Parts: sequence; structure tokens; C-alpha cells
Amino acid sequence: MELLSLFWTFLLIGSVSFGGGYAMIPVIEEEVSKHGWMTTQEFTDVIAVAGMSPGPIATNSAIFVGYHTASLPGAIIAALGMILPSLIIILIIAAFFFKFHELPLVRSAFYGLRPIITGLILYSAIHFAISNQVIGEISYQTITLIGIFALSLFALMKLRLHPVTVIALAGICGLVLY
Repeated sequence: MELLSLFWTFLLIGSVSFGGGYAMIPVIEEEVSKHGWMTTQEFTDVIAVAGMSPGPIATNSAIFVGYHTASLPGAIIAALGMILPSLIIILIIAAFFFKFHELPLVRSAFYGLRPIITGLILYSAIHFAISNQVIGEISYQTITLIGIFALSLFALMKLRLHPVTVIALAGICGLVLY
């Protein structure tokens, strides 16, 4: 029964979530919490590991949740549930997209989806920052974390450093400061 619940939950998430893995995180967290599969802290740890693992973060998250809930069969079922809708939708869209992508209605729909995707990603970032006490009382740690964030953003956007370099430098800052 747990496997069916995992499959159905991730099938629904994969069917209705738009904007990529980071935009799916709030939906996944809501479902994981509702089913009692993990605590908020456990899910936060899953997102950290899923984000560092190769592959899409939403699928990685589904695999970790499935494994935590029902071992290897849970991981496989959760992954299938998550990727099956995308696979089917992509195959259907690929068959028709080039015929319709220039239509004003289609272009407008894609343009309208952009702000909500950005909002979902920003919500995830703020929510996880609060859950991990990155944002909270003003302290030495909070100020330095905000400083590392600001410098990382500057390095990525203005200096155009490679993300791996920025991650390594942020890790070194963490070692030195904490």
C-alpha cells in the first residue's frame, strides 16, 4: 500500500508541477509532510543531498523520499512516478510543438508561466533558509551567511565564475568562518 501511495503521489506531482525541480520542491515537501514520510529537517537534508547529486533535483528528491519510506522498491516506484508524466508529456509535445510554438496563444501561455516559476523557486529558497536557521535572529552566523550568499551571487553574475568554483570558495569560507 505504501508503494502505491508513493507512486500515486509522485505521479501527481510530476503531472501538475511546472518550472523544473526547484519549483517542485514546495509541492514535494507538502506531500511528504502530509503523508508523514519525513520530518521537515529530514526533508531539508534530502534537498541538500539531492541538489548536490547529479541529475534533476525533483527526481533525486523523489528517490530519496522513496528509499527512506520503502527502501529500494520505494526509490524505484517514486522515481517512476516522478518521471513518467514528464516522459509522456514530452513525447506528446515534441510531436506537436513545432507546429504550434509560434501561435500567439502558446507564446503568451509560456510568457505567463515565467513569473510563477520564479516565485516558486524564490519561495523554496526562503523556506529552506528559514528552516535551517540561515534567516532568523541577527547573529554573527546570519551576517556571514548573508555575506557568503551576496559574494557568491556577485561571483556568479558579475565575475562569471564557474558555479563549481563558487561552491568550492563558499565551502572554504565556511571552513574558515565556522
